[in-house]
Amino acid sequence: MDIQRKSSAKKKLIKRAIYVVLIVVVGVGGTLALNRLKPAAQSVEAATIWPDTVKRGDMIRQVRGLGKLTVYPEDTRWIPAMTDARVEKIVVKVSTVVKPDTIILELSDPVAQQAMADADFQLKSAEATLADLKVQLLSGKLTQESISAKAKSDETQARLQADTDQRLLTEGLVPEITAKKSSLTADALSNSSRIEQERLAIQDQSIKAQLDSQQAKIDGLKQLYNLKKSQVDALHVRAGIDGVVQSIPVEIGAHVTPGTNLVKVSNPNKLMAELNITETQAKDIVVGQDASIDTRSAVIPGKVIRKDPAAVNGTVTVDCSLDIATLPKGTFPDMTVEGTVTLEKLDNIIYVGRPVHGQENSTVGLFKISDDGKTAERVQVKLGRASVNTIEVLDGLRPGDKVILSDTSAFDNSDRIRLS
Repeated sequence: MDIQRKSSAKKKLIKRAIYVVLIVVVGVGGTLALNRLKPAAQSVEAATIWPDTVKRGDMIRQVRGLGKLTVYPEDTRWIPAMTDARVEKIVVKVSTVVKPDTIILELSDPVAQQAMADADFQLKSAEATLADLKVQLLSGKLTQESISAKAKSDETQARLQADTDQRLLTEGLVPEITAKKSSLTADALSNSSRIEQERLAIQDQSIKAQLDSQQAKIDGLKQLYNLKKSQVDALHVRAGIDGVVQSIPVEIGAHVTPGTNLVKVSNPNKLMAELNITETQAKDIVVGQDASIDTRSAVIPGKVIRKDPAAVNGTVTVDCSLDIATLPKGTFPDMTVEGTVTLEKLDNIIYVGRPVHGQENSTVGLFKISDDGKTAERVQVKLGRASVNTIEVLDGLRPGDKVILSDTSAFDNSDRIRLS
């Protein structure tokens, strides 16, 4: 019979224990090694990224905004209604070239026409009254002149008689009482003549005052008539300036009240650009800076002439003059344009293309591409002043480095990506 050897069984048990320990050690070591391994880098196709190279040199700082072409305020005119009226006829249409006396609309207002007729009647009546008053006053003056002349004549005769009686008295030819009587008569007639002369002078002043009063009344009625006439003339709505009819916001048969805008006329030969610039970018814009306006058919040079003092809905309106000589044919008011304003030139700085999420004076994480172009690693970059397409690099990159500018938000959880 076989006899089991104890040493052989013990050896087998020891081997099994060693194998178990080895397996445990290998497993634990593998787990630790795996935990220490970095996660595999995400892969992205190189053709889908937007790379750029960091440069050193001069950077032109610009801001950009959308807007439209518009006419200068002084070359635009809204023509309002002067009275309550009814639109009878639209003589010319929108976009028609007009002269100052071109009639655009015909209105009707019987009340205004009657008021003008009444004012005309009152004016003519007052003018007739003035003419009649002049005749009456002149006749009265002539009567007073006649009375004054007769009083002067009577005074003269009485004075001659008094002088004659005084000489005769000295010669003893007349009694003394006669000479005194003649002298008293002369004095009385002299006083009467003086009174009549004063009355004549006062009458001249009275005549002037009455004529001035009537003339003032006539002037007031004339102003009233001119006002009523202008209201009637305004029923023939004229352009008032050389230009183009831009808008007629009324229809035939419509009732309009005083102040209602009837026609908009502007001069399309004098245009400016009205740009809407983001308020964060508009803070450095000042009057006099150069601008360029893209109309899609041409780029027109210009200059900043005005900036709104406050933002509206996050944008600031900036007005730019245009070089009229370079305006292409077919340019018209309200045409959509894109404008660029040059703020300044930055000399000898480090800059790069503007990242999708890169704002000026901020720190962002950008992926820097390796020298072999196979991987990209995230680096923190401090940005400075920004332009439309470029931005200043203050720290984190050097000239010659290549970075990814396109949107990398899909890799926010990765510090390293692989380019394939």
